[in-house]
Amino acid sequence: MEIPSAIDRIIELLDSSKLETVNTSMRIPNALIGEAATLAVDELGAAASTTALTTAALRATLEALVMQAALEHHYEQHPATRRPSLADLAIAAAELDGHPLAGEPERLRRAAAEIVQRHPHADDDDVLLWAEAQSFASA
Repeated sequence: MEIPSAIDRIIELLDSSKLETVNTSMRIPNALIGEAATLAVDELGAAASTTALTTAALRATLEALVMQAALEHHYEQHPATRRPSLADLAIAAAELDGHPLAGEPERLRRAAAEIVQRHPHADDDDVLLWAEAQSFASA
């Protein structure tokens, strides 16, 4: 199956209004499902049940995978397209989250340049944390 077809099919299934369920026999670590998920449901009110929590987590993971696959496919089809830099991603995340440093894109660009020197696999959250730490250190 081609990637676009797989993406379309997964989206179709995620958008389906079919409510029938299936019993599964998955081997999930007890610490994860038996304890952590139960505590999240019972004590933190994360979901109505561990099944609902597990289903929501699976759905969120599938949605994220579909978005990433669609983006990667786009870049493969259009190699001249400029990918956003780490700084671009950090600025966008700050704006979406209403982060206090959202209005300081140059500070975030400097933070992105600095953090990749120490942590080459840093992500946008790392940049925001680094920029925030730098702002406290200079205050």
